[in-house]
Amino acid sequence: MRKLGLIAGGGALPVELAAHCEAAGRAFSVMRLRSFADPTLSRYPGQEVGLGEFGKVFKALQAEGCEVVCFAGNVKRPDFAALMPDARGLKVLPGLIVAARKGDDALLRRVLDEFEKEGFEIEGAHEVMGEMTLPRGRLGKLTPAAEHMADIDKALVVAREIGRLDVGQGAVVCDGLVLAVEAQEGTDAMLRRVAELPQAIRGSAERPRGVLAKAPKPIQETRVDLPTIGVATIQRAARAGLAGVVGETGRLLVVDRDAVIACADDLGLFVLGVDPQGRQ
Repeated sequence: MRKLGLIAGGGALPVELAAHCEAAGRAFSVMRLRSFADPTLSRYPGQEVGLGEFGKVFKALQAEGCEVVCFAGNVKRPDFAALMPDARGLKVLPGLIVAARKGDDALLRRVLDEFEKEGFEIEGAHEVMGEMTLPRGRLGKLTPAAEHMADIDKALVVAREIGRLDVGQGAVVCDGLVLAVEAQEGTDAMLRRVAELPQAIRGSAERPRGVLAKAPKPIQETRVDLPTIGVATIQRAARAGLAGVVGETGRLLVVDRDAVIACADDLGLFVLGVDPQGRQ
């Protein structure tokens, strides 16, 4: 198996991927993005790099003998004026700025283009660790009740529509009312907003109502930016009084699946995988 270069942003996903590669015996090296990557990743081969240091990253990956790269983890859209690019980054920066004006997906594609020009192949996190994606049907013990189905359908429609507009990947619907849509703030911040809404329009721990739906954008580069849920997502959904979380089969990453299942079962939430572009 070809050696992997893991470009690591924030969150638990890069940590789980690194642990998986180590356990599977796959050779890999971690490029830890400064100010984003989890400090625990420093125990693996690799080095710390800054956003805009394209030349440093390319040289490091080539020196390590990496043939494929995987981008994983959270990275906030940078302040391009504050970046400290190296010589190669200076050449790339104008194109990144132009792409960023077209949306996040265009920016990601521009970054991937630079890596592919250097001869690296791109491998999605779901390809590195195939069992990470959401399966069809329930994940855990709980199944949605009939009263949740209309919210599931509407939340999926809204999530897909804001994705078509390149706005975000998630939406929360309760009793047919759209409580929130995800934009640049991310899912966790969106769920915190929902938890602060009046209980008259949302669920509670005593009476969970409403659904969080996540779906990839139609134009999305799925090798880099598939929607993701983890234990924190389930915990925040519970604090917001939601009854469950739904996503598209094979198109939603579940970080630390066993812990997500245990958390959802313990807090009384369902997690449901549906066929893309439908609910089956």
